[in-house]
Amino acid sequence: MISAQSKTVSFAILLIAEIAAMSTWFATSASINAIKASWHLSLTHEAMLTNAVQAGFVVGTLVSAVLALPDRVDLRKLFAGSALVAAVATFSIVFFEPTSPVVLLLRFITGACMAGVYPVGMAIASTWAAGDLGLLIGLLVGGLTLGSAAPHMVAAADWKVPCVMAGSGALIAALSICFVRLGPNVWAAPKFEASLILQGWKNRAVRAANLGYFGHMWELYAMWAWIGTFILASFASTQQKPPVSASLVTFAIIGSGAVGALLGGWAADRWGRTAVTSLSMLVSGCCAILIGFTFGAAPIVTVLVGMIWGISVIADSAQFSASVAELSDAPLRGTMLTLQTSIGFLITLVSIQAMPFVVKIVGWHLAFSILAIGPFLGTIAMLRLRQMPESCKLAQGRR
Repeated sequence: MISAQSKTVSFAILLIAEIAAMSTWFATSASINAIKASWHLSLTHEAMLTNAVQAGFVVGTLVSAVLALPDRVDLRKLFAGSALVAAVATFSIVFFEPTSPVVLLLRFITGACMAGVYPVGMAIASTWAAGDLGLLIGLLVGGLTLGSAAPHMVAAADWKVPCVMAGSGALIAALSICFVRLGPNVWAAPKFEASLILQGWKNRAVRAANLGYFGHMWELYAMWAWIGTFILASFASTQQKPPVSASLVTFAIIGSGAVGALLGGWAADRWGRTAVTSLSMLVSGCCAILIGFTFGAAPIVTVLVGMIWGISVIADSAQFSASVAELSDAPLRGTMLTLQTSIGFLITLVSIQAMPFVVKIVGWHLAFSILAIGPFLGTIAMLRLRQMPESCKLAQGRR
């Protein structure tokens, strides 16, 4: 019999591994300001450094689903192998000029490897679930958030520092995951069937949950990718000297999402998925609009709005996948989840790449407002889902 202590120890190690491995996601984004000190880097190219990871993740997710890798390979070995390759790819960046096309390729490889870390970590966590899946997934999403924020904490004059730190983190993740035990709820991953893709649109409840997720994703990664650039520009334009560096503020804003993810998972298990997702998106959408009005204002005001945004923008993230899993028939579950993830990350390519053009047209005061479109439309979709009889399947009847 597996003890509660085994669950606690294994999940703690998994959480550490997730934080360490996910630090590779924004390794180059955290280095942008240092890179610009020595190389010319347009906002478009800056967006491409992030989008290469996003595109890699989409491809990696599809390949993993089509080949049924979670069924064919031990989850811990798949996680370890993916983290190891991500470590090598991230370490390798420092041997090339940051403007080199090779760096974009290495970022793409890293993104593809994250498909063997993020969803696989979720699968490992689910083997330990016993009426607390929302909380467990919330903790894991919190780990993802902290890992994504971590490179900003060590952003320095040398652009290579965040890359070395992130590569080291991925290496630690590859080693530490070997000490994780799987829980008693091990089952075969639901299969991906391309012929069933249209079912995701025909099922109105699944469609509503997906539309909510797509609105959420329109905002999330674009906010994470550009908030550091915004903070730096805002601090540079204010007459008040900021108490801390822009990079540390960026870490705090993104990292605060760990609190949101934990609270969101806990709340969804008690008050319902549509309630948590709708409230989170309303708050984050309002912050996307308000943050621009703090540009050039007292740093404390910008940081305060940024922290609220950082918490709310991720609080609902795990609940969309949980909703689709609960609303889909068992044979469709794998296809629906893969479809949701792939389309969601494809949408991030558009919003991340669009931000430089929006900034040029309307400036930072209004640029983030375009991101509010996603969560506001997503809220409408989730409130519609709440009115459907199918919503009783969510969170054991908690809509």
